[in-house]
Amino acid sequence: MLSKILSSATLGIEAYTVEVETNVEKQIPGFTIVGLPDNVIKESKERVITAIKNSGYDFPIKKITINLAPADIKKEGSSLDLPIAIGLMKALELISFDNYKDTIFLGELSLDGKLRAIKGALPIAVEAKRKGLKKIILPIDSAGEASIVDEVEVYGMESLAEVVNFLSGSIEKERTKTNKDELFSQINLYHLDFSDVRGQENVKRALEVAAAGAHNIIMIGPPGSGKTMLAKRIPSILPPMTLDEALETTKIHSIAGIIPKDKPLVTERPYRSPHHTVSDAALVGGGSFPKPGEVSFAHHGVLFLDELPEFKKNVLEVLRQPLEDSKVTVSRSKLSLEFPANFMLAAAMNPCGCVAQMPSI
Repeated sequence: MLSKILSSATLGIEAYTVEVETNVEKQIPGFTIVGLPDNVIKESKERVITAIKNSGYDFPIKKITINLAPADIKKEGSSLDLPIAIGLMKALELISFDNYKDTIFLGELSLDGKLRAIKGALPIAVEAKRKGLKKIILPIDSAGEASIVDEVEVYGMESLAEVVNFLSGSIEKERTKTNKDELFSQINLYHLDFSDVRGQENVKRALEVAAAGAHNIIMIGPPGSGKTMLAKRIPSILPPMTLDEALETTKIHSIAGIIPKDKPLVTERPYRSPHHTVSDAALVGGGSFPKPGEVSFAHHGVLFLDELPEFKKNVLEVLRQPLEDSKVTVSRSKLSLEFPANFMLAAAMNPCGCVAQMPSI
């Protein structure tokens, strides 16, 4: 029997729809996943089968083929566990329901059938809205993030069994809602505030001018003079984030899985301070399957490079494009991705030895 379930995956900071096709036949037993899955997805068959059994369902031994369409795009991550499980149970006729054609399923399964949080819930919800899909079923820990998109009904679930009962109509579940106005009432609640600084009037004035015009700035001074302390407080004097800026920044953080459960929307300007041993790929993004780097995590915020001369030359050179174009283009043989990188660059360094040794006048 053949079943088709809708899911979604991310590519860069955008999402695309994935159709999980499951076919079950009475032949030599086997479990095959095709459609360019990565190792995490290939291993999902063990999680899915065990989760189905531990949720109280019998699992017949048959030949199972799962196709992830479109088949020419590489899929990665564990968020396809739930749609694979639902599609498999429907193909095996373990469950029966018809109200799923406009629903996206997402979630990582544990061996006992519980659902774990996923990455990229917000961009997936944005894509679902664009495609006209009405519902998203995903782990409860990721529901708040996806529910920022009001036009899509988001249902947070705790386990595979709860999803099955919800689809069959055995239980009712209220959709998850997030009040964006309430989240935005908490903007500019920085733990480190510019008003904490006493003295340093000239430096403070320079930072205010830089923040007002979104200019980059470098601070040169001896150790202990307060360069890092001042840099950490720059976000508190930047203009409050708009909703569009917050959504764009949250999408990047969502892809990396660094969104707090209790705060699904980034409403404060980001502050990133990578160590001087950072690689060029970690700074601007990269990898065999490109991911955002520090310059993208600092989007609409501040990127602080402490001890600037200690950074490798090739690392500083790759900052050229993001500083000029406010974006990063990462090209590989099979694809090219763009990551937004509109940030304010702040740097600090100690005076060189020759300045320190100059006689005072």
